[in-house]
Amino acid sequence: MHDRRSALRLAFGAAAALCPLCDAGGAKAAEKWSYDGDTGPQAWGKLAPEFQACSAGREQTPIDLKDGIRAEPGILSYAYKRMPVRILNNGHTIQVNCPAGSQAQIAGQTYDLLQYHFHHPSEHILSGQRFELELHLVHRSKAGELAVIGVFIRGGQANPTLQSIWQVMPAKASPEKWTSVSVNPDRLLPPNSTYFRYYGSLTTPPCSEGVLWTVYKQPIEASEAQLRQFAQIFANTSRPIQPLNRRFLLATG
Repeated sequence: MHDRRSALRLAFGAAAALCPLCDAGGAKAAEKWSYDGDTGPQAWGKLAPEFQACSAGREQTPIDLKDGIRAEPGILSYAYKRMPVRILNNGHTIQVNCPAGSQAQIAGQTYDLLQYHFHHPSEHILSGQRFELELHLVHRSKAGELAVIGVFIRGGQANPTLQSIWQVMPAKASPEKWTSVSVNPDRLLPPNSTYFRYYGSLTTPPCSEGVLWTVYKQPIEASEAQLRQFAQIFANTSRPIQPLNRRFLLATG
């Protein structure tokens, strides 16, 4: 357990690419990698010494969520608050930074919500099925441990909460913008509470491991127009599937 927590603290310290809110140096690191070409996922581990886990790590994310071990891995609850949308296009995704005050209880631990962002198409797949989008809500405990909540998004009915975000979504790379729009992130969670749980990594460089992942089985919906609007900005922000190796994948429900 001590080694696991140490890895989580290191993950937070190295999470600038995933969480520019956490480290002002994140923009410089982000320039080193992309989702295609010579700086794409197959090359991440060689682009910088701090990115070595992207190729050498044995507990990487995303994975194919299938054949999970039936379990009840602790309480999962939220105390999110309605908050102003502080949004940026960091060159890799659309990210909303969160003020202090929103928390999640995950397996007996309290985590503060730092930010949430999106991937197109989904990074995880569900028994081989890939969805149009995936939402990641990034949390940190007081000890520096990271936990990410994943939510699949598929085509269907228009999503009013997403629309509130989409209407202020920057089409080009930009610094954080404070807007007059406010949303409660709990409106982006599915009504069905069954989920998968495993230890993985950041899905962007430096790919640090020791991240506690919870991914809901049930997707939420967005309209085809909403999905298309995001895809027009980011054609591909999805890391390829990684091997499960010797990890345990737990599943509720």
